[in-house]
Parts: sequence; structure tokens; C-alpha cells
Amino acid sequence: MAASNSNTNWEKIQQGVKEVEKLIGQKDYNGAMVKARQTLEFMVKLQAARAGIAETSELKNLIDTLYQNHWISKATCEHYHKIRIIGNKAVHEGDTNAYNANQSYHALSQEVYTFANDYKNARRGTRQSSARRQSSAKSSSKGAATTRSRKRRQAKGLSFTVYDLLKLLIPILCIILLFVVVKLVKPDSDSKETTANVAAETQVEKETVPEETAPQETEEAAPSVVYRTTAVLNVRSEPSTDGSRVGQLEAGATVDYVEAYDDDWAVIQYNGSEAYVASSYLTTE
Repeated sequence: MAASNSNTNWEKIQQGVKEVEKLIGQKDYNGAMVKARQTLEFMVKLQAARAGIAETSELKNLIDTLYQNHWISKATCEHYHKIRIIGNKAVHEGDTNAYNANQSYHALSQEVYTFANDYKNARRGTRQSSARRQSSAKSSSKGAATTRSRKRRQAKGLSFTVYDLLKLLIPILCIILLFVVVKLVKPDSDSKETTANVAAETQVEKETVPEETAPQETEEAAPSVVYRTTAVLNVRSEPSTDGSRVGQLEAGATVDYVEAYDDDWAVIQYNGSEAYVASSYLTTE
């Protein structure tokens, strides 16, 4: 039953994000901001329940308590408050600003991506807890056997005697002695060959005029810059939120960056043609 509830909660969050995107596509920016706040509130209450935090009437207090107890990061806390504030403005002041709606959507998309990872890790941890308890008993029983085996290996190492050392050193000493004898018997031939080689090299240097070569300048190739998305990012045909959406990039996706269009938009290569994305959601490596 718990697994069924978790799946239902996750589906509800995904549906909320899809509805926000649909409302933005319909230019119902006020409705998109309100829906984003409602989806955020549902996520926060799920996290508070998992952390054992009593629900309060204020969404702001729940977010701050989750951050203070290290259940969410500082960046996540800031995104939550951003979505909350934009949603409150839409509810109480009737805000219909397209930029605010897109900001709320992108922040929600990014945090849902983070929430999904935490959700999967939490379920995986539950399944693995029983396996860890079973393996702990096995590891304790193996500990004594490992210790005995280590002691036996150490005892074998101590059995290395002086006789064994001599067997290794005698062949090495014989090789060194043979090398010294050969050097003593043939010193003159080596010196004559060395003198002849030096004379030949000197003669070649006199007859050959060295050519001056200009030092080659090497240009260090500029390191390539990799652009990635920091959130789920819409790809548009025009540098505007009113432009038609031609695709979508997942958070962390590599972007084929072309150039900056202006302070807010960047030109990228997408499916063989140029398109536009919000540059505030790109990062470089």
C-alpha cells in the first residue's frame, strides 16, 4: 500500500509540472504560476511528512524547517521560496507576467528533477536495509577466518632464511664480477673506438654548416568550452517565450552552443538547425 501511495504522489507531481507547461503554452501565465505553487506545496508536505516535521499553516515555515534540518539544500530552499513568492503574487495581485511564469516553471522543473532522485534513493535505501542486516552477520563470521589466514601468511614470511638470501645474491654477484673482468681485459680497444668516434664526429662538424632554423611558434589550442543545462529547458524557434517550442532539453544535457543572441537568449544547434534557449539556464565547464 505504501508503494502504491508513493507512485500516486509522484504521478501527481509530474502531472502538476505538465499542467504548468500547458498553461504557459496557452499564455495563461497567472494560472501557470498558481499551479506551480500548488505543486510545490504538495511536494513540501510530502518531504515534511518523510522528515517527521509537523505541518504548519505557513508554507514558508515548512520550507525553512526542511532547510534548517538539512533535508533540502540552500539552492533548493531558494528555489522553493521563489516559486512560493511568485505564486502568492499571482493569487493576491493577479500577476500575469510571462517572465515570472517561466521563472516559476523552470525552478519547479529543476526541483522536481532533484526530488525524483531523492525519491528513488529513499526507496532504494529501504530495499537495501534488510540486505545490509543479513550481510553484517556473514561479515562478522568471516572476520575470525580472515585474521587466522593473515597470521599464517605472516608466519610464512618469517621463514625466509639467510640461505635463501644467499641463493638470490650469488648469481647477481657472479654477473657483476664477469662484467668487471671484461672491462679490465679490453680497456684499450674501448678507448681506441671512443677516440675514433670523437675524431669522426669532429670532422663531420667541420664539414657541415649548420642551418639556422627559426624557432617554430606553437599556438596552444584554446580549451573547448562545454555548455550544459541546469534545468529542464525549452528550445524555441525565436528568442522569446512567445516563440514556438521546437523541443526540450533535460537538466544536465550537453548543448551545441553557437553564440549569445543577447543578454537573455543564446543561439544553439538543435536537430540540424539554429534555435534559441534562455541563457540563464546554461552553465559552462
